[in-house]
Amino acid sequence: MSILLANSELTPPVLLAPLAGITDLPFRNLVQSFGAGLVVSEMVASQEMVQAKPSVRARAELGFGQERTSVQLAGREAHWMAQAAEIAEAQGARFIDINMGCPAKKVVNGYSGSALMRDLDHAETLIKAVVGAVSVPVTLKTRLGWDDDLLNAPELALRAEAAGIKMITIHGRTRCQFYKGRADWAAIRAVKQAVSIPVIANGDITDSVSAKAALEASGADGVMIGRGAQGRPWILQQIAHDLFGAPAPNVPTGEALTQMVSDHYKAVLDFYGLPLGLKNARKHLGWYMDEIGSGPALRREILTATTPDEVLRLLPTALLPASEVAA
Repeated sequence: MSILLANSELTPPVLLAPLAGITDLPFRNLVQSFGAGLVVSEMVASQEMVQAKPSVRARAELGFGQERTSVQLAGREAHWMAQAAEIAEAQGARFIDINMGCPAKKVVNGYSGSALMRDLDHAETLIKAVVGAVSVPVTLKTRLGWDDDLLNAPELALRAEAAGIKMITIHGRTRCQFYKGRADWAAIRAVKQAVSIPVIANGDITDSVSAKAALEASGADGVMIGRGAQGRPWILQQIAHDLFGAPAPNVPTGEALTQMVSDHYKAVLDFYGLPLGLKNARKHLGWYMDEIGSGPALRREILTATTPDEVLRLLPTALLPASEVAA
């Protein structure tokens, strides 16, 4: 099973969500190495992107030119959104995603992200500006609505399709829910019924069981995984295997897991440099150790280590079974 966007085929229909401070280039590359239909960059503020005149580092971070990578833009003014989209396409972006779902206060207070669901006329203006500025497929990510009294995702989706959006992802919560409670996958079905473009279900999808339930409840064409991939970069391919018949991922264990985590750690350090790399890598190391059940004392020692050599020395003890460490 695949999703067709213009002339591009997304196979399998299991996508990596944009997560601020998490889905950076090293992590997206790792997820792609296992298999993903599409990975999405961290959200980029359109005005800042234009005025900063993206450097080589910024181009690398956004993954311009990489297959199966989408650059996500946010903003509140049509001309900045259009210019940012033009820059992204000129630098080689294969897809552009518009963020109308971020619930963060600093984004919403700037009348961006999910705040746009309170003014669909303005949201439509931004969509038309981006679609009209580029030739690559443009997608949209949003929520069910602003709150329980304003569940207008179906109307937004209908307008977005008419304006040229090729795919829409719905997080099954309102903005006012933030990430509390449970995602309402069944509510996404109204969006699927409103449009003919592919609809992707997002929110609380962490494994094959929840992905299957989300697809059945929503009728969506695919799923987008966010926090479920933390510490498990292979989970997208596992879901694709279990639900869509894709090849099974080679889930690393023992020495292979230690090697994968070490390589990811080094990639983060190379990308960010010191000391920022040390800081950014800690959350990933923590998720890996949570996944395997590392002891709290060793976990604390690794996460408070101040040098890469110290971390790399301790990782085998944290990630290998005791019998292999002893050997």
